[in-house]
Amino acid sequence: MYDDPMILAAVDDLLFRSKIRTTAKQVGVDVTFARTADEVLTRIRELEPSLAIFDLNSDKTDPVRIIRLVKAESSVRTIAFASHVHVDLIDAAKAAGADQVLPRSAFAAHLADILRSGQQS
Repeated sequence: MYDDPMILAAVDDLLFRSKIRTTAKQVGVDVTFARTADEVLTRIRELEPSLAIFDLNSDKTDPVRIIRLVKAESSVRTIAFASHVHVDLIDAAKAAGADQVLPRSAFAAHLADILRSGQQS
């Protein structure tokens, strides 16, 4: 585990990856990215992040299943985001144990604070 808390982002959307990377740099937070379900699980086990961020609209990471697995084997805080019209997906993430689920617009608007909160964990 690293001395400073770090954040894992399971985000494959290029726009959101760029936004997260840029905001993390601005607020001085260490973020690493994972693109596949296996990579997410491996990095969570190896890096023990303070926060894991999930894009629920990802086709590559199966985020709801991964959130369920992460919550079953660790205490990593999880925040997920999705388009507000995907109510079933949002409900599934909550049922899987996500600590917080936000619409994409709210996630983007509060990203700096979200990243800072992961650094303080």
